[in-house]
Amino acid sequence: MLQILSTIFLVVYTLTIIGVVLVIITDNRNPLKTLPWILVLVLAPGAGLAIYFFFGQNLSKRRIISRRTRKRITTRLEENDAAGGTGIPPQRLPLARLLSQTALAVPLYGSRLTPYVDGKTKMDALLEAIAGARHHIHIQYYIFSDDETGRRLRDALTAKAREGVEVRILYDDVGCTGVKNAFFEGMRAEGIEAYSFLHVKFPRFTSKVNYRNHRKIGVIDGRIGFIGGMNVADRYVLGIERGNGKRERWRDTHFRIEGSGVAGLQASFLSDWSATTKQAVGGPAYFPAPERLTDNVMQIVPSGPLGKWRTLLQAVEYAVSRAAQRVWVETPYYLPSETLNAALQEAALAGIDVRLMLPERSDSRVVDLASHSYLDDMMQAGVKIAFYTPGFLHSKLLLIDDDLAVVGSANMDFRSFEHNFEVNAFVYDRAFNARLAAIYETDLGDCRRVTPGDWFRRPRTRRWAESFMRIFSPLL
Repeated sequence: MLQILSTIFLVVYTLTIIGVVLVIITDNRNPLKTLPWILVLVLAPGAGLAIYFFFGQNLSKRRIISRRTRKRITTRLEENDAAGGTGIPPQRLPLARLLSQTALAVPLYGSRLTPYVDGKTKMDALLEAIAGARHHIHIQYYIFSDDETGRRLRDALTAKAREGVEVRILYDDVGCTGVKNAFFEGMRAEGIEAYSFLHVKFPRFTSKVNYRNHRKIGVIDGRIGFIGGMNVADRYVLGIERGNGKRERWRDTHFRIEGSGVAGLQASFLSDWSATTKQAVGGPAYFPAPERLTDNVMQIVPSGPLGKWRTLLQAVEYAVSRAAQRVWVETPYYLPSETLNAALQEAALAGIDVRLMLPERSDSRVVDLASHSYLDDMMQAGVKIAFYTPGFLHSKLLLIDDDLAVVGSANMDFRSFEHNFEVNAFVYDRAFNARLAAIYETDLGDCRRVTPGDWFRRPRTRRWAESFMRIFSPLL
């Protein structure tokens, strides 16, 4: 009897594995992602099946945020932008049209942008803006920790809620896994509306855990906005502990926006708010008439795993492939698509100044190994590689020539480009580009420049480990 049951179980299990493999194949995913999943299922059938159900399901055909909702909200942006002009450099017009088609990203004119390169300065600026709020405060973070930094922000929001200011918070359910529910319940008791994005609970757990909202957005009265790479946690302000009793710097970049660009952040937040709460929030109070403060143009570009297009990936690939002078990249993780990786190498081979800055050591040993597997070909093509040494580099910057800067929440990896909900700003402006280039050069002063001679002498076992982890890079 036991033998019969074992045979039945084996047959059912085998058919299940075959069925899952067929589902993966018929999804018509990128073959570079399909093959690792098949390998996981075949080589580790028990664990692989569980991992797939938790992390591997494809949500691209789901409509969590409808295009109709997004269009309704962006109509307000178009109305506010009626007084705008072209302003986009002619060579960037195809890119702007691409972003308009795939992400409904409206060109927004005349915004003032202030960069922050450390968490304390950014947090102080955010708290100052919150203190001046009169109508509403919208906050969205992947991580909102219950620590000193998180409690400072909580207390500031609570004070404004008591004054009658509308306060809405979106946080990611997985990013805030370690935060007790009482932290958010306390804010709700004070009149703050706080919701988790794509709440994870069994049995729906398996379809959502791998698709997270990685956006970092702050909007105050529709007039001041914040976007970038910093979450709300002590490590962004105080640095990171490495186990030796000392703190190392957490180098990150965030931006304050004033002017029409704030409306783009507002549209992204309200789209997520509508998808999460089923509440429609809008009107002139949330989209006040913007001032034209500078001569720049920007597009606020939300992206995510839903729908046909991978907006950020397509836009970055397109911009890199058409660079004429330089491509400077700053990212904590480098796990690119083959097309993007090839575009960067081709640019370097064509004599374009291509630079890639990574942390000497990130917060993931596995990701470091996979990332470093790409660097051999990059250096052979002439890409200049630099490792940031004072601490963890979490900054996300992309500079194309002298007139385009891409900033926001997205890393240069599969997760940001294909799995996460992200938001980036594409800024067409020489002055802003030059300002970020100066920041990049300052960071280079804290880096170890990597030479091909040194790099190719690293231990063979290390290279084998990197190559092995590269197989799974689309899953990391």
